[in-house]
Amino acid sequence: MSTTVENIQRQIGENPILIYMKGTPQLPQCGFSAQTVQALMSCGERFAFVNILDNPDIRAELPKVGNWPTFPQLWVEGELVGGCDIVVEMYENGELETLVKQAAARSQVNEESASKDA
Repeated sequence: MSTTVENIQRQIGENPILIYMKGTPQLPQCGFSAQTVQALMSCGERFAFVNILDNPDIRAELPKVGNWPTFPQLWVEGELVGGCDIVVEMYENGELETLVKQAAARSQVNEESASKDA
């Protein structure tokens, strides 16, 4: 059985765009998660999410993994981007969409080359 930290590391590794949030993208459970997921959805790419309210073990351990104490947390290609203030600021200046679209494009290329190798 894997530990919570191993589970978090697997989630981050398997999902090029991942948000840990309170609630779901359709029903955020806090204002910060709502703002962050709205900015992310505005970029027009698919992303994964983990509802930390349904996963108290992840909620407890993730701040140690990313050295970031609050939620939401946006991870892109294995790197912590940040929380609400950073993500909204990046969205407003155009950086978020560029980052997300590049990650999605690289992920698509990797999936296509992996399916050719299979």
